[in-house]
Amino acid sequence: MKKQADKIKRVGLIGNSEKAACADIVRKAARLIARAGRKAILNPDTAALAREVDLLLVFGGDGTMLRAARDIAGSATPLLGINIGGLGFLTAVPSGELSRALNHIWNGEFKYESRALLEVSGRCHGRPVCEMALNDVVAGRGAVSRLIGLDVSVDGELVTHYRCDGLIVSSPTGSTAYSLSAGGAVIFPTADVFALTPICPHALSNRSLIFPLASIIGLKALNPAPATILSVDGQVVAELDANDEVTIRRSRRAVRLMHLADSSFLETLRHKLQWRGAYV
Repeated sequence: MKKQADKIKRVGLIGNSEKAACADIVRKAARLIARAGRKAILNPDTAALAREVDLLLVFGGDGTMLRAARDIAGSATPLLGINIGGLGFLTAVPSGELSRALNHIWNGEFKYESRALLEVSGRCHGRPVCEMALNDVVAGRGAVSRLIGLDVSVDGELVTHYRCDGLIVSSPTGSTAYSLSAGGAVIFPTADVFALTPICPHALSNRSLIFPLASIIGLKALNPAPATILSVDGQVVAELDANDEVTIRRSRRAVRLMHLADSSFLETLRHKLQWRGAYV
């Protein structure tokens, strides 16, 4: 991997301006990168920045990583998240370990991992919608506090009619996000599967379902607007009217994430979810 490390000459820096500590960490990163003989580059246009650099460092939380991933979808430029604040499954490096992480990179002690993106398309409330998500696509109830109806199909076959607060269609990466909070399974991030997880379903027999990532998932709203809203990675994109339908599938695009050699998904689960085993 040392040969790959030698190719990292230009490093892009993306920071969450809403986090007070972010500016200081970004400045520190720029100094460390320059000290290593590389060039640090900032550009508010994330997609343009990805075309200029060999690596993107993303400073913030998982929300910042999700925005960056959507902005550069399909780019070969890898992302490495530096966690400032919360839980952070995607922001793999704590900000206090920035110097150590950069030394690992300069020494070639890292690996790349391709992550699948989801694509949702259709017509919502009279207008066309086409969006991508790294974590999940959610059809959820709007401001009205009542159950909504959703017809769900997979590859053209009806799964069921849900009455619930919403439905999460999660990528493997997103299994540790909203889907986990709603009772969905934790999925290894390179597995080729979707998770369909209902939110507070009226039927207690409704459980999270796992389907191949090659499947095409159809969602049909049964309530008039504004009862049902469509969101990607936590960002609302449209209201669904009665009989509006959207299709969710694996995107042709993907994103590349960098992982340090001494990190693993299972270690992250143990640490982030505080798995300690049984107490006697």
